[in-house]
Amino acid sequence: MKKNVTPWLWVPTLYFAEGIPYFIVNVVSVTMFKRMGMGNADLAMYTSLLYLPWVIKPLWSPLVDVVRTKRWWIVMMQALMTVCFAAIALSLPRRTGEPVGAFAFSLIFFYITAMLSATHDIAADGYYMLALDEHRQSLFVGIRSTFYRIASVFGQGVIVVVAGLLENRFGDIPRAWNTTLLASSVLFLVVTVWHQFILPSENGGRLAGAPARASFSGLSGEDAGSRTDSSPRSIGDAFATFFRKKGVWVAIVFMLLYRLPEALSVKMLTPFMLDAVGDGGLGLSTAQSGLVYGTVGVIALTLGGIIGGVWSAKVGLRKALWPMALALALPCSVYLYMALAQPQNLLAIYFCVALDQFGYGFGFTAYMLYMMYFSRGEYSTSHYAICTAFMALSMMVPGFFAGMLQEALGYCGFFVLVMVCCLATVAVTAILPSGIDPGYGRK
Repeated sequence: MKKNVTPWLWVPTLYFAEGIPYFIVNVVSVTMFKRMGMGNADLAMYTSLLYLPWVIKPLWSPLVDVVRTKRWWIVMMQALMTVCFAAIALSLPRRTGEPVGAFAFSLIFFYITAMLSATHDIAADGYYMLALDEHRQSLFVGIRSTFYRIASVFGQGVIVVVAGLLENRFGDIPRAWNTTLLASSVLFLVVTVWHQFILPSENGGRLAGAPARASFSGLSGEDAGSRTDSSPRSIGDAFATFFRKKGVWVAIVFMLLYRLPEALSVKMLTPFMLDAVGDGGLGLSTAQSGLVYGTVGVIALTLGGIIGGVWSAKVGLRKALWPMALALALPCSVYLYMALAQPQNLLAIYFCVALDQFGYGFGFTAYMLYMMYFSRGEYSTSHYAICTAFMALSMMVPGFFAGMLQEALGYCGFFVLVMVCCLATVAVTAILPSGIDPGYGRK
């Protein structure tokens, strides 16, 4: 096994492999179940629960640090996810419109994949820290982010578009999704084999020539070497000190409610695009929805994030917070407009989705910066992991109820409710301490 391999051979593929299962589990599943005939209430409830492994991920991350090597965890999780993708494909009902019970095995395999994917995230981020020194971590952080975004476009866009084209070709929706998921399994098998042979080997938990830097969270951080061992005492200390931080409950409320409009609406956007005009939707095909939300939307989201990062580096978190909060909340109004007008012009739909996703990407930058700001100090890596658990929880709980609310209110009433939730974003931004360091985040 090679010990010294250029990161160019494994960083891009590792973070592509980290993104693909996340987007298949949390995004593609929504489109697939909708096309298979699952109702909006059941669809939102069951797919929202798929966020749970990312909520509780810090609880079992010590296992990844102390049992076997991170390289072993990466390859093993990828191999098991390869099997799970095939199992999901083979367990799908043969006809559309089946009762929820017919999806039981598919949902079980989705939940297993979610657990494997969350574990893979811990191992991959920890391996990245072990493999690269601080200089090369900084050098490749843009590369890993880029390939994670490529995975986002591939997962939310390409896979959905391919499934849509196969629906048209076969005239059989279950067969189209069965074929698409089997192809995804084959792709992941190739990635798994690649990493089995190309990932540098570890020696006692370390990579050749790399400093030992690990934390129980499995997430990278500059202070990963400071009091972040995996002993029960340090893990308990990390949780205890998090909840003793000044302003912790305000911070938790902010992390749970800042993204409420997006969290409530996200599970209903694909059904809204796919539902017939007579049912209040836009009547798009599967391929069209993949292009609109999974490709144009993701590109706009990425651009918003890049511009948000550049601007926040110039002015700092404190000055950027309010403009970013408004940029995240207010563009949700485009969905209310589309629910009322039901435009059939694809360019108009592209523009509306791009505007919303650009604003979300721009506004989400402040959320990430605040989590990093709040996590500063002792155990910052572990505290950031706890913050990401609250971030996942903030998406899971509203999404759980979104389908029931939509079915009760209709799409117009539902998107009115989403706009009301924008007040939560404004309120939690207002209650943040005004004492945020003016220089934090500024270059």
